[in-house]
Amino acid sequence: MYADSIDTLFERYGPAYKWLAMVTCMLGGMTAILASSTVNVAFPDIMGTFGIGRDQAQLLSTGYFASMTAGMLLSAWLIDWLGERLSYSIALTLFLLGAAMSGSAQTSEILMSGRVLQGTAAGIIQPLTMAVVFKVFPKGSKGMSMGLYSMGMVLAPTLGPTAGGFAIEYFNWRYVFLLTVPSVCLAFIMGNLFMPSRVRPKNFPTFDFLGFGFLSVALFCYMIGFSYGQRMGWGSSEIVGLFILAFVMTVSFILRQLYGPQPLINLKLFLIPHFTAAALISLFTGCAFMASTFMLPLFVQQIQQYTPMEAGMMMIPGGLSLLIMYPVAGRMADALPPQILIYAGLISFSLAFLCLSKADVNTPFWSLVSFTLLIRVGTAFTRPVVNSTALQSLPNALVNQGSGAINFMRQLGAAMGTSMLVVFLERRIPFHSDAFAAAQTGTSGLSQAAQGQLVQILGEAGVPEALREPGALHVLGKMIYAQASTNGFQDTFMALAVVSIVGVLPAMVLALSNKDPVVSTPEPKRATK
Repeated sequence: MYADSIDTLFERYGPAYKWLAMVTCMLGGMTAILASSTVNVAFPDIMGTFGIGRDQAQLLSTGYFASMTAGMLLSAWLIDWLGERLSYSIALTLFLLGAAMSGSAQTSEILMSGRVLQGTAAGIIQPLTMAVVFKVFPKGSKGMSMGLYSMGMVLAPTLGPTAGGFAIEYFNWRYVFLLTVPSVCLAFIMGNLFMPSRVRPKNFPTFDFLGFGFLSVALFCYMIGFSYGQRMGWGSSEIVGLFILAFVMTVSFILRQLYGPQPLINLKLFLIPHFTAAALISLFTGCAFMASTFMLPLFVQQIQQYTPMEAGMMMIPGGLSLLIMYPVAGRMADALPPQILIYAGLISFSLAFLCLSKADVNTPFWSLVSFTLLIRVGTAFTRPVVNSTALQSLPNALVNQGSGAINFMRQLGAAMGTSMLVVFLERRIPFHSDAFAAAQTGTSGLSQAAQGQLVQILGEAGVPEALREPGALHVLGKMIYAQASTNGFQDTFMALAVVSIVGVLPAMVLALSNKDPVVSTPEPKRATK
């Protein structure tokens, strides 16, 4: 039972209410996503402050995604218990607390705890806001509404690195975590005005805490295993034990959802072909988009020596392009078969990553910008139609569950995909480094020539003779590592191109039927306003 139902709010605010709800939802959703990307440009500074390596630092990103993925399963239960308004307010408060913990952290453990708290809150916010937007817009404009909403969700991580770079350049890395405070406060105020509110039920709604525990343990075991595997050794007892525990927890979670009394994810949703296809596409595109948002700033800072601000600036044109592309793509989603836009989007993804697989230290700034533009175009074509297709395949009674499931799949792709790609990068760099080092032997003419030139340069620079040869070898080693790092990134971008192409397979399922994917209930009268 609702105290302020959507119909009541339409009566109070008139037809403009759907736009007030849209702004309210986008503020919260964009803030949650913005926080996932602002930290990417701060890794070097954070590593220096706490004396941690890249494998530990990346947990600040993947840990956020993992906790966000788990938090999404809390969303539908909280709405059933507390309603949209109170759930939104609680999630925003927890998010603000996590930001304060991260920004003031004196140890890496407290910093990580703050990120986990933020991620959990973000996981509650995302499906909640998406479901509200879907419900307040009438049937003929649901694709458009998903397009506008998705525009904000993708614009946020695009602008995040720029905002983070600005904070670092003019203040310090701690301010990266405080950038979202104003938007959180505004979202809190608007949420208490424009979010539907529910009279709390007399009976406490059931929740599968055991299943939630299984999933949470599985996700974090996977994250920690992937993050520390390269350092501790993939065959070490600790890493093997983590992956065994993660596997057991994963199987336990699936069995719990199949046979438990109150599943967190209604697996019957995946019996609907359109929903399953859309969910798999969300998995692949979530991996591709978030991995690119993580990898690109890292590439230009480590390979091309960009500043954090410059790395962020590179992402801006792609983000701004979404202001045009998303409304257009949303309207096209209402008029065209879904697979058409999805094919176009996946091809755009693949082409961008193929181009990035050839990028090196000499690749011009505007070439990199054009590649990011292609990635954003791909996102604009895929995300709204995937969201719309997934939710239109469900009755209204299952929209909240469907919204949670589709966002769960997208964030699962982001968390697991980014972790595995970082592992892939960390393994490919030593592979190329060892190959280059093996070629630099004393009998190699090329090696001798390079070493001789370096010795001569050091001599001309006034370096003592005894130090010239060791210095030349040191410089040669750094050159080898730099080239190996470049090749490692190139391999990783090629892997992302493959991931994008694989997404075509579930898109073919959508092409097999020309029928509406839909089980629907009548639209409420207020939808005609």
